[in-house]
Amino acid sequence: MRLRVEFTTEPFDLDEAPAHAVVAREVIQSAELDAVDVGPFGNTAEGGADEVLTAVDSLLRRALASGATRVSLQVNVIGEEGR
Repeated sequence: MRLRVEFTTEPFDLDEAPAHAVVAREVIQSAELDAVDVGPFGNTAEGGADEVLTAVDSLLRRALASGATRVSLQVNVIGEEGR
């Protein structure tokens, strides 16, 4: 199964990326995912279910430990692995 995760972390800071946002992006960019897109107001990534779920676990733990007060995320099934 393939999944797509979309997420944001808060609080926002338009002048400089907060530590929790930097950590969340590093987690996603270093995970074994494809179609990674990071931006100032939202981030998305796609990959196999195990890879996405492992990345989401790390993302939540590390972003919260780095000062996030809210993490909004959505996970969608986008297809079967290998199709």
